[in-house]
Amino acid sequence: MIRVGLIGYGLAGSAFHAPLVAAEPRMRLAAVASSRPDAVRAALPDVAVVADADALVADPSVDLVVVATPNQLHAPLARATLETGKHVVVDKPFVTDPAEGEALIDLARERGRVLSVFHNRRWDGDFLTVEKLVRAGVLGDVMLAEFCWDRFRPDIKRGWREQPGDGAGLLADLGPHLVDQAFRLFGPPQAVRGDVAAQRGQAAVDDWFDLTLFYGRTRVRLSASTLVADPRPRFALHGTKGGFVKYGIDPQEARLRAGGSISAPGFGEDGDDLRGRLTIGDAAPERVPTERGDWRRFYAGVADAILDGAPPPVDPAEALAGLRLLELARRSAAEGRTLPLG
Repeated sequence: MIRVGLIGYGLAGSAFHAPLVAAEPRMRLAAVASSRPDAVRAALPDVAVVADADALVADPSVDLVVVATPNQLHAPLARATLETGKHVVVDKPFVTDPAEGEALIDLARERGRVLSVFHNRRWDGDFLTVEKLVRAGVLGDVMLAEFCWDRFRPDIKRGWREQPGDGAGLLADLGPHLVDQAFRLFGPPQAVRGDVAAQRGQAAVDDWFDLTLFYGRTRVRLSASTLVADPRPRFALHGTKGGFVKYGIDPQEARLRAGGSISAPGFGEDGDDLRGRLTIGDAAPERVPTERGDWRRFYAGVADAILDGAPPPVDPAEALAGLRLLELARRSAAEGRTLPLG
C-alpha cells in the first residue's frame, strides 16, 4: 500500500487528485496539507490534516507526495520531497522555469525515485478517440490539426491564475495540455509561431492564445479563449484520406467537480449527441463513438512505477519539452516572428 500525502486542496487537489488517489486500490490518501483544514475534514474525515507542507514532506510514513499548489510552488516543493527520498507527482505545469525541471529530473534519477507530471488529458475520451484514428491511419497523412479549448468567462475570476506572476495566465493553464496532446500525436515540431493576448478589458494576464506548430507540410494549431460563447470544435483533423471533427469537452472534470463518483456507471463516457463526425473521401459522414475517458489510468501508472519499476505514466522529460515549446511560443509572440526549435 502506497501512503499518499497531498499538498493543496483547491480545485486540483479536491476534485482531481483526492478522488483519483482514492480510486487506486494500491494507494491510500493518508494526509493533506491545506490552508482550508475545515474543508478537508468535512470531505475526508478519515484523512489526517497536516499544518503545513513542510510537515507533510517530512512525515516518514508518507511514500508519495502529490503537489497540487499554485504553480510557482511546484518546483520547491517537489525538490524538498525528493530530497527526503519520497516519490513525487506534480500537477501541471511541471515548473515555471524549465531549468528547475531539469534539476528535478536529475535529482529524481540520483535518488532513484519516481517523478511524474499530472497530464491527465492524455486520458480524455475525445483525445483517445483522435489518437486511435491517427495511429490507425484512418485519416491518412494529417495535414491540418486544430485543438481548441474555448470558454465564455467575460468576468475576471478571483485567484492567482488571473493575477500577474509566475505560472499565471491562460497559456500556462491550458497550454501544457494542448502541447502535450500535440506531442503525443506528432512529436516536437520544427518551428512555432505564437500569438498571445489579454482580450478582456480588466485582464491582467493573457486570456487568449493561438499557436501554430510547423511539421514540414503539416500545420497544428493550438488555441484557447475566454470569450467564445459558441465554442469551436475541440478537435478538427484533416488528412489525405479524410477528416474528423469533434465538439464538446471530456465530461470527467465536470462530473468530478459536481461530486460525482468515479465508480458510478458511465463515468468517463461521452454523450451520443457529442459523437465526432468522420468523413472519408466522398462518403457520407459517419458518427464515431467516443472512447471512454479514464483519468484513473494516471495513478494506476504511478503505482506500477513505484511498485513494479514500470516507466512513469508521464515522463517528466516530456512535460519539460512541452514547457520549452510554450516558452518559445511566448517569445515568438513578443517578437512577432516564427521561431525554430533548438
